[in-house]
Amino acid sequence: MSYPTYVPRIGNATAELIDDEINRAKTKFKEVKFNSAHEGFAVLKEEVDELWDEVKKDGSKERMRAEAVQVAAMAIRFINELT
Repeated sequence: MSYPTYVPRIGNATAELIDDEINRAKTKFKEVKFNSAHEGFAVLKEEVDELWDEVKKDGSKERMRAEAVQVAAMAIRFINELT
């Protein structure tokens, strides 16, 4: 997959993780778009809350990273659905 010029800043491996998560979510939810910006925000907030839960319990780096990837994926999905 080709990525915009900002990818080298985050790294191709990270971009691939985020892209994989976006595709996983699309498959799981059958590519249904958010019903509204409010729903998109709620989904994004839920992912942020899950990341925060891992941070508060001093979770493993792997678990925090997985949650952060989900946050990034949902943020990108939200952005894409606004365009």
